[in-house]
Amino acid sequence: MSTPYHDRKIPAPKLNYGDETYFEAATLGKFLLKYCNDCGQYHHYPRALCPFCFSDKTEWKESKGTGTVYSYSVTRASGPTPYAIAYVTLDEGVTILTNIVDCDLDTIRIGQKVIVTFKPSEDGPGIPMFKLA
Repeated sequence: MSTPYHDRKIPAPKLNYGDETYFEAATLGKFLLKYCNDCGQYHHYPRALCPFCFSDKTEWKESKGTGTVYSYSVTRASGPTPYAIAYVTLDEGVTILTNIVDCDLDTIRIGQKVIVTFKPSEDGPGIPMFKLA
């Protein structure tokens, strides 16, 4: 039996200092990552210092928004609406925790290509999530 995706209420995130740019861009349909100009590494979750070399020479760069499902789990029992949570490895090399949306949740597979999409939160910014490419 298939598990179709249904839109669900997404609470607005509690923003940490420095998150505003990330979520403002998401609301406009842009997916940003932090990039370190010293060591050349992308990183996520956004932070002021690079987690690889501790440099403060970081900047926002727009991501291609494409990646591959690394791992996932479909949650059916924790509420009225089933959903899929996943680790997605982006083409830039960063692995992020996200949701897979807009598909039959039983068709998700490790190694599948995904592309970013944006879902509105309740009274808050857009949230980057991924759909099957």
